[in-house]
Amino acid sequence: MPPTPDASAPGPALPDRGRADACPGALRLHRADDGALARVRVPGGLLTAAQALVLAEAAEQLGDGQLETTSRGNVQLRGLGSDAGAELGGRLRAAGLLPSDTHERVRNIVASPLAGLDGRGHADVQAWVRELDRRLCASDWAAALSGKFLFALDDGRGDVAALDADVTLIARPGGAALLRLGRAATARPVPAGGAVDAALGAARDFLAALEAAGRTAWHLREVPGLLDPGPLELPAPAGPHPPAGVLPGGLSVGLRFGRADAGQWRLLAEAAADGLRVTPWRGVVLPGAAAGWLPRLAAAGLRTEPGSPWERASACTGTPGCAKSLADVRADAAAALDAAEQPGVPVHWSGCGRRCGHPGGTWVDVLATGQGYRVTRGEASVEVTTQEMAEAVAEARRMT
Repeated sequence: MPPTPDASAPGPALPDRGRADACPGALRLHRADDGALARVRVPGGLLTAAQALVLAEAAEQLGDGQLETTSRGNVQLRGLGSDAGAELGGRLRAAGLLPSDTHERVRNIVASPLAGLDGRGHADVQAWVRELDRRLCASDWAAALSGKFLFALDDGRGDVAALDADVTLIARPGGAALLRLGRAATARPVPAGGAVDAALGAARDFLAALEAAGRTAWHLREVPGLLDPGPLELPAPAGPHPPAGVLPGGLSVGLRFGRADAGQWRLLAEAAADGLRVTPWRGVVLPGAAAGWLPRLAAAGLRTEPGSPWERASACTGTPGCAKSLADVRADAAAALDAAEQPGVPVHWSGCGRRCGHPGGTWVDVLATGQGYRVTRGEASVEVTTQEMAEAVAEARRMT
């Protein structure tokens, strides 16, 4: 498994992007083997029930009837016709999901999904999300950010702070915050009331520094030392994610590989008394939903029990949706997970060396080779057949 990029690595070893990124959006569709793909940005993962229904209807009428959640809490539609862009854009604008055509790909904002529900945290990051999104869309300069540039708004519990976003705000007691740049080990202090100003300022400083240096980059981590990270030591991010089941203030539901069909999505919208929060861990939090919904959600094929081997398991698209993939990784991964008896460290299946959608931190890398899979955890790696893969993955996830 390739090592996670190190913020202290020397600049010459890091990429200088000579082209604009091709990250898909709601208007810039990506051509895949199973049709066009649209990625709808959902800042903070926040959706009203009505907006969720609009997405379900669009997936059913314009695409393959499936919706995918991403590692940034966004939503993708697949299997779209080549001429579906205009119709999809109109539906999204009417639902308030496309406030700016020129900024729609840069609205990448994740936020603590349990903020305000369980009594933890130090800030109303949902308010931060809305203000940051509004001001991003109103700033001409922000349209120059990469479609991969990510803001993370952590209420102080350390969940989305563990995602190593380009700009991370971590709420502190009394309304103050810490501002982390890329994967820096230190942070800048932010006074009460200045969180969104600080996040926007860091993004703008990044673009200005790139221009002054004559470089092109998508992420802050690609150009270490470009901006002063600040003097304060960061608390270690806790990195917890909401387990499936009943939570204080609502429910948490897991989606297999982040996918749900239109019927499942409608059921989530029906259960969502106070809207939906799409998480970066390919699940959905339903604030205000009663525990009585769990049997119906489980009967529909959604994950509602904690402690499943499916927790912290992800996979790329694989075949038949991706021409580069060497295997139907989702089918193989599902068989392995259904046969497993317990959860473990994060695991990700990839159909090729790009490893699209892999998690950060420590994870088991399951890479298709054309003859089977290579299962890697740290320095330990083993080549296995597809039939042997489930046992090898279970063992790797148990390793201490």
